[in-house]
Amino acid sequence: MNDDDTDHHPALLITGCSSGIGETAAAHMALRGWRVFPSARRSEDVARLREAGWEDALVLDLADSASIDGAVEQVAERTGGRIDALFNNGAYGQPGAVEDLSRATLREQLETNLLGTHELTTRVLAHMRRQGRGRIVQNSSVLGFIALPYRGAYVCSKFALEGLTDALRQELRGSGIHVSLIQPGPIATRFRDNAHRAFQARIDPQNSAHAATYRAVEQRLAGAGASTPFTLEPEAVAIKLAQALEHRRPKARYHVTVPTHLFAALKRLLPTRWLDRLLLAATASERRTR
Repeated sequence: MNDDDTDHHPALLITGCSSGIGETAAAHMALRGWRVFPSARRSEDVARLREAGWEDALVLDLADSASIDGAVEQVAERTGGRIDALFNNGAYGQPGAVEDLSRATLREQLETNLLGTHELTTRVLAHMRRQGRGRIVQNSSVLGFIALPYRGAYVCSKFALEGLTDALRQELRGSGIHVSLIQPGPIATRFRDNAHRAFQARIDPQNSAHAATYRAVEQRLAGAGASTPFTLEPEAVAIKLAQALEHRRPKARYHVTVPTHLFAALKRLLPTRWLDRLLLAATASERRTR
């Protein structure tokens, strides 16, 4: 961090470090001189992180307020009360048509991707307020500003996260605390595997008006080795994270992949009806190629 942090390694808390973006970001920022506190929801993942040398790894379940409070307290105890940055990366995707999402299913998606992230942010903000500075980075998605069919729960959570973050950024103006969003797009992680498990656990494809489409959805989610065009490695997100944490004047948004740049431009340029047609054609083509 370029804010006269010459007397210590700045402390960074990251959620969702069991694999993928979180684990890669932790390693990337540690190499840049940060004291990283990688966290994961499951104790076995935290044990694996500690075995790999992450002494500051801790359990943090975004769906559990007590877990959130406990994790923040642990970081504060180990750093003398200082938390310099937070990377809200932990999330999962719940596939399914909007009409097939039960209230409980949608609530569960929001508990992790939005409400837990918000609660953790407010807990960390209390420390940053006392310090008079800090960095908060939210890991959003191309689906944080573009909607696709059969991803409504995840789209809902990320649209809401972006709106909440925009309001927070405005409210923190002049506080010394900077807030940024990263919008990755397709990244090579286990995200699809987790989404497949969520689909199988909470969606009943046999009793749905979308049963025929769900067969293609399941095939896509279970597709071994298949990837979306322009998919990048998690390191691409870690590079943007470093910019958001270390630049003196961080951007409000960081696009990562070609689809994110492309759809951000198309959303500005195209009428909604045209954009809908393009997105529906793209998803139909994706299903046909699986």
